Amino acid sequence: MENIELKRFWEQVKEELIGILPENVHPWIYPLEVSGYDKGVLTVVTGQIMGRDLLRKNHSEQMNSVLINLTGNQNARIVIIYDENAAKTLKKETEKIQKKSIEKNLKEQALENLSNMQSASNLNLKYKFENFVVGENSKFAHAVAMQVAQNPAGKYNPLFIYGNSGLGKTHLMQAIGHYTIFNNPKLRVKYTKTEDYVNDFISNSRNSKDTIENMSKFNKKYTNIDIILIDDIQFIESKNKTMAQMQHTFDSLYNKGKQIVITSDRLPKDIPTLTAALCSRFEMGLMVELTPPDLDTRFEIIKKLAEEHDLKFENEALLYVAKHFSNNVRELEGAFTKVCAYAEIMNQDLTLKLAKEVLKCDDNDDGISYDKIVDVVANYYDVDKKDIKGTARGQKVALARHIAVYLSREITNQSFVNIAEYFNKKHTTILFGYEKIKKEINNREISTALREIRQALKVL
Repeated sequence: MENIELKRFWEQVKEELIGILPENVHPWIYPLEVSGYDKGVLTVVTGQIMGRDLLRKNHSEQMNSVLINLTGNQNARIVIIYDENAAKTLKKETEKIQKKSIEKNLKEQALENLSNMQSASNLNLKYKFENFVVGENSKFAHAVAMQVAQNPAGKYNPLFIYGNSGLGKTHLMQAIGHYTIFNNPKLRVKYTKTEDYVNDFISNSRNSKDTIENMSKFNKKYTNIDIILIDDIQFIESKNKTMAQMQHTFDSLYNKGKQIVITSDRLPKDIPTLTAALCSRFEMGLMVELTPPDLDTRFEIIKKLAEEHDLKFENEALLYVAKHFSNNVRELEGAFTKVCAYAEIMNQDLTLKLAKEVLKCDDNDDGISYDKIVDVVANYYDVDKKDIKGTARGQKVALARHIAVYLSREITNQSFVNIAEYFNKKHTTILFGYEKIKKEINNREISTALREIRQALKVL
């Protein structure tokens, strides 16, 4: 068997062993690592002498029967060997776990009240400013969110964050809540999904003898706070009574000088059936857009995740993941989680080979060339392909050229030197064009063009 195939087989054997052996034996099974398989003999190593002796003495027959059932070889058996290197590794891991446990216990008491407050506010602990990776696509939105957290109900009220799904809107919104709770715990924070707000309103407004009392509690729940975070407001469309109630909630908070933060997958004016009254209220503050992260930002996002998992990795492996998952952060994190799980289960470093084996992106790679990118860009801007690669200096041609350069770097992941060679330009000229688009990526015209060209290339 090849190494990765052998490890998968061992995981299957181990799962069967856990299923039939007593629970008090499981701690001796988990650390076992496969060493080899030859002619029906499966060799595993352990750093625990007591574990080896116990398993040999009391459970050899059961362990061998599992292997026989899986292989169909009546002579199959499991041999357990004590290994000093494994013992040293186990000792280091045990000490590391003990150290982390001590540190955790020291922090638990101090964080208990804070955690209770975060739970009451309905916040997810992983959505903080500290673990939000800032890129050109999110630099402005992040800076504004931080300003709101530091000075709630100041210049940016309400704050309306919009953009496609999975780009970090909820993360930034909840980061405001976490920052407030940690730095100004006297302020009351509430996060709610629009869907929950709608259901809560419907539940409390049903005709009954307690309707008045229930609606009074509802109003206090959503207005007796200092910062309200309302996620995915687009789901309120077509719900006329709920929109009227939302207007009341908004006015009550705003008039009392409370901070309102709202997210949506589109601008207020683009939400069908949203009332003019609500639309005008949402637009009266600051509206900021989150766009898809560029290659560099995607790389930094998964690099941070790999470091948080204490995982050894090759930069090429992370770059491979970043290159093939460009649609949104959620998709990118999902791909990384899959690769990370394989690496941890197989006790391997995150290598380029492993990433390719797990994700198999190359199997579905469209092999998009510079020519294809330039063709689509030229068609989008209605300019001649020759002008994009030539020396024409018209404003429209120059913009098309910069867009083509940017996408060539993002999609093909080729070096600037290679891209410069294709465009017949100096390396510095190509770098300038790339950075120019990168800096203007929050510009609506630029972000729309990039999105539509990506769609035409079928890489979004």
